[in-house]
Amino acid sequence: MKKFKNLVVVSAIIVVIGTACTSSSPTTTTVGNWVARSGFDGNGRSGAVSFVIGDTAYVATGYDGLVRYNDLYAYDATADQWIQRTSMPAAAGTRNAAAAFSIANKGYIVGGYDGVNKLQDVWEYSQATGQWTQKTNLPDPPSSNLGSGARYGAVGFGIKSYGYICSGYTGSHTKDLWQFDPSVGNGSWTQKKSMNTPNKRTGAVAFVYGDTAAYIVSGSNNGVMNSEVARYNPATDTWTRLRDIANVSSDSYDDTYTSIVRTNAVGFVIGSKGYLATGQNGSNVATVWEYDFTNDTWAAKTSFERSTRNAAVGFSVKGRGYVGLGTNSTYYFDNLDEFKPDETSNLND
Repeated sequence: MKKFKNLVVVSAIIVVIGTACTSSSPTTTTVGNWVARSGFDGNGRSGAVSFVIGDTAYVATGYDGLVRYNDLYAYDATADQWIQRTSMPAAAGTRNAAAAFSIANKGYIVGGYDGVNKLQDVWEYSQATGQWTQKTNLPDPPSSNLGSGARYGAVGFGIKSYGYICSGYTGSHTKDLWQFDPSVGNGSWTQKKSMNTPNKRTGAVAFVYGDTAAYIVSGSNNGVMNSEVARYNPATDTWTRLRDIANVSSDSYDDTYTSIVRTNAVGFVIGSKGYLATGQNGSNVATVWEYDFTNDTWAAKTSFERSTRNAAVGFSVKGRGYVGLGTNSTYYFDNLDEFKPDETSNLND
């Protein structure tokens, strides 16, 4: 269902969360095919979160211009079907722009924005029981001048038996990193090394590749698009700077890097490649870029074929990549599309 509502700006600092700029026209490249899939069963929205447990993708929370949500839906890629699951409890309230990750058969939602406050609470969803449990809050940094643990626009990712929250907006932009261990008490948080990039960020994307490393890309810092990319190795608690996603070198590999930078985009992994889609850079963007983890290079793919949008959700399940929901100005979308990176584009799919 596509919603059209009067524009509501809750406060100046969250314009990028609940609204979007005028859309840009999609461009066409030769490889990559977008295929329409079963639309989301809930109301159209932006700023939702997604996490994957086994062969099931979950989408929760979000904002439709008037209402924030606490509901949860499961997507079965084989049946191409959505099923509503247990909503977050009343004590959790409603939110958008949260972060999420999964560990084993549990999904976690962290922080976000409830329309008044930045949040730092943590909620665990059990796939086995369908129940939600509140866990230990994301901590405040050791020094008060580094802000609060309450934040929105962060990224979440899970690697092996740990979850991670990185960056986001706490009242200022951040680049800190926190590790969550569900096996200790009610869940234990440990601060890890911050990103080794000059700029902080919000609205970034995290790729997890090979269950050994996370790649943080895109986002913005004080309204400026961030071109820096960094890889985190949890085994050594180290960050490695990778090549920027803009044409900043004297080499030829990045000469075509004209439309990768963006904020409030989505990312997903298919095989040995990562994909960056949707988002905004002044206006909403449709271009789609493929990241080669081995060579640290980017290649343009067929642009997103639906209406341009930001604050959508992206996820990978059963080796397949999907993009859905999001907003464009006062429109809030509920559609879902699968991206097939090696097929020729077919606008009739």
